[in-house]
Amino acid sequence: MANIYAYIEHKEGVLDDTSMELIVAAKKIADGPVTAIVTGAGIDAAAQAAAKIYPEVIKLDSPALAYPNAEVIRKALVKVLPSDAIVLVAHGPFGMDLGPGLSIKMDSAFASDIVGIDGTDGNLLKIVRQEFGGVVSVHATCDISKGAVLSIRPGAIGADESKAASGKITDKTGEAGDLSANRKFLEVVQPEAGDVDITKADVLVSIGRGIEDQENIQIAQDLADAMGAVVSCSRPIVDAKWLEPARQVGTSGNTVKPKVYMACGISGSFQHLGGIKGGFIIAINKNPNAPIFQVASVGIVANILEFMPALTEKLRG
Repeated sequence: MANIYAYIEHKEGVLDDTSMELIVAAKKIADGPVTAIVTGAGIDAAAQAAAKIYPEVIKLDSPALAYPNAEVIRKALVKVLPSDAIVLVAHGPFGMDLGPGLSIKMDSAFASDIVGIDGTDGNLLKIVRQEFGGVVSVHATCDISKGAVLSIRPGAIGADESKAASGKITDKTGEAGDLSANRKFLEVVQPEAGDVDITKADVLVSIGRGIEDQENIQIAQDLADAMGAVVSCSRPIVDAKWLEPARQVGTSGNTVKPKVYMACGISGSFQHLGGIKGGFIIAINKNPNAPIFQVASVGIVANILEFMPALTEKLRG
């Protein structure tokens, strides 16, 4: 039976939504218990929350782990996990830092940014990845006979929100060994507050490259006003300095969970999709092969510069 572990990200005792997704991914690999790994300092609340999802939880609680430093956590995981462990991590900024080096230390296979798991064929795990900005789906195999580190794209494989477990928490801090590191955490620099908080909005009208010109942002604002929504955006709009960073959705921006998310002229890179946690997604894009359509609840193939004014007029009517 495979030894499957899920590294759980959390903040101030609150688990990241990916905690409920990694257990679904694990069950696609093999039936059997999945063990959560929770690291940090003063993490009883996070460990207890994980125990409501996972049947077993490993806790590593130390001041040296107060900040999620992948260099330190790699050293600890190698000490407490079996050599053939299959470790799942969320494919976000931290997971991308942790995963590759962990697989090297464990001398195991590594596969990143997995969007689908099609079970196993003997020791070969059948996975799905995306290439060329999501235009091409690649079906590949990964040899898990000696363990593996697998990063799972957030939102790609669904979530188990039942929280039906009553898991056992085991403190293995004493087995973690040396927790020193060459790099040192200094401080967290909070971004400047914007004029709106998109993380609190129930409805977002989000714009991407398809808006074409800064002057066209008013078209999106008119639609947002008609819908009672807030305008947000993808990274290229912020890079162009057309909107402030506080309005950016994505792994390098804000994480949002609106009731309705209207993606207008956004292709749907994993960095952007990583910032959307649920909700009813409406995608409008003139490219019928845009990756955003693979996650959208409703997809509309249209030029947003024509579609948005027409929808605004209908709503106002």
